[in-house]
Amino acid sequence: MIKEVLGICPVCESKLKVTQLSCKKCGTVISGEFELCKFCQLQKEQKYFAEIFIKNRGNIKEIEKELGISYPTVRRLLDEVIEALGYKEEAKKDVVNQGEILDRLSRGDITSEQAFKLLNGENI
Repeated sequence: MIKEVLGICPVCESKLKVTQLSCKKCGTVISGEFELCKFCQLQKEQKYFAEIFIKNRGNIKEIEKELGISYPTVRRLLDEVIEALGYKEEAKKDVVNQGEILDRLSRGDITSEQAFKLLNGENI
C-alpha cells in the first residue's frame, strides 16, 4: 500500500517541506528543500471533496446526491478547500448565505417573508 505524503505537520500544523527525493529504479538521491503542491497541503477530507467536485464537474446537485449532503454543506466544504488552497474570499463576510436561508425556510425556522427580506440583505 502506497502511503500519501503529509503536507501538514501532525505536531504543530505547519506546512511540511520535502528534503529528499529518490529514484526507485537507479537509486539516485536528490537532497534539498522542495515545496509540496497546494493540493498536498489539503486535509484528507478536503482532497476527497475536491476529487468529488472535479469528478462531478462542479455540479452541486450531483455532489449533494453523491455525498448525501445539503447545498449549504457543499458550499461550506468548497469554501474550506478554496481557503486551504490560499484563496481567501474577500469582503464576503457580510454577504448572506442564500443556501442557509433557504434551508431555514424549508425547516420552517423562518417565514417566506423573512426569507425574502434576508435574501435582499435586510434584517429581520
